[in-house]
Amino acid sequence: MIIAKNISYSYSRLNVYEESSFSVVKGNTVALVGPNGAGKSTLFKLLMGEDTVSDGTLEVVGKIGYVPQEIKHDPILEQAPDIRSYIDPELKKEEYELLIMMHSLEVNAELDTAPRILSGGQRTKLALLRAIIAEPDVLLLDEPTNFLDTEGKRWIMEFLSEYPNTLIVISHDINLLDNHIDKVLAINPTNKKIEEYKGNYSKYLQVKESNEKMLVKQYENDQHEITRMKKSLLKMARMSSEKGARARANVQTRIDRLKDALPELPRELAHIKFVLPDPLPTGEIPLSAQNISKSYNDELVLTDVSLSIRRGERIALYGPNGAGKSTFIKILMGRIQPDSGEVEKDPNLHIGYYSQEFETFDFDKTILETVETVCSLPLDKIRPVLAKFNFLRHRIFQTVGSLSGGEKTRLSIALLMLQNYNLLILDEPTTYLDVTSQKIILEALKSYKGAMLFVSHTEEFVEGLTPNRIMLLPENKIKYWIPKDLSNYDA
Repeated sequence: MIIAKNISYSYSRLNVYEESSFSVVKGNTVALVGPNGAGKSTLFKLLMGEDTVSDGTLEVVGKIGYVPQEIKHDPILEQAPDIRSYIDPELKKEEYELLIMMHSLEVNAELDTAPRILSGGQRTKLALLRAIIAEPDVLLLDEPTNFLDTEGKRWIMEFLSEYPNTLIVISHDINLLDNHIDKVLAINPTNKKIEEYKGNYSKYLQVKESNEKMLVKQYENDQHEITRMKKSLLKMARMSSEKGARARANVQTRIDRLKDALPELPRELAHIKFVLPDPLPTGEIPLSAQNISKSYNDELVLTDVSLSIRRGERIALYGPNGAGKSTFIKILMGRIQPDSGEVEKDPNLHIGYYSQEFETFDFDKTILETVETVCSLPLDKIRPVLAKFNFLRHRIFQTVGSLSGGEKTRLSIALLMLQNYNLLILDEPTTYLDVTSQKIILEALKSYKGAMLFVSHTEEFVEGLTPNRIMLLPENKIKYWIPKDLSNYDA
């Protein structure tokens, strides 16, 4: 059980929540929603007792379980001799049950494998299994569908729908759990409130849309009234008497009061846009891969994969987890070498790269230092770009390692704006983004004139980019894109 009474929280003079109250009772399945940076992960830290509220009271009763967006340093995982002892230390499940669960989440390893040797995405999946097998009184999940393909997402959401205790989920795929949600906690960054909505996520969206329409209507009416009074003020300028001066002062006071009282529109209603720079000139075939093969520990990942990317072309790279998509991308980038085959690059090729595991970042550097490493631009050119992604003033001196997954994604996309790339290679760019951020970034990418190779399991995102071709792995097939549900592709 969780009871919050008039809680407020702030850090570095930034108010995150103000006088917010809500409750969660045993058995509730709750969606925690809000834009990136609104304070969702911060609320989880407060619930776990890792931090304390600035004001008000926050009471949590029962054992808390938590799985973050990404597993960085987990001493229990790193010391575990094998996967089984890590995910099921109390031996609650039979071996075959554990293998089925691991297979459903695309964890391609044996139970006697040491979990510390696995990738960050695989580790996160194991931490998720460990938490749901333990069945704590309150289970907090921060983006449990990250690193999962479409089938994995469906499986985990179906599994969670039967969770016997209290469940609070942050997820951009919350619609998959929609029928089982009985409450929504929405963090509103405009008024700094944690708002409580009864019912499922779909009902919350309906109420939210209705409230936003009323807010926009109020805003438009107030703006109309301000315009009308400004016109009156111009007409009154000819009144030079003392009475006229008082009348003008009164009208100006009313205008100022209306301006101060104007409702602040949520970010999704403010039409925030950004434009990627025009690409540098390049040849007709900026990048070509011929007969690429790669294996790890005698396991063949890629076999004779060939792909030529034409200037300005968009290609979607699609296939289940483990099909070799990220490996192929890293070979194209020159980050790993193939066992056989070759990659040819145009001399004028300039690649902008986004990795969902943020392997290009030095987590000890600040946001500003990271940007300065990538491009040689003066501070007055860098600040406006970072501001578009909500990295304002003192925040540019924050270390990259302290950022949430969504904030790291926004920083990655901001870096794409600071140079004239002629090929973008994007590996799951929507993984950590809220729906609004996904739409904003999609609109920017839709107008991009350079070539693009991208991986995404977000069907709306793929449809929005309308790729020219789709490359299917592990079949090594290339097809022309026909807009439809991605699940219809044989991959």
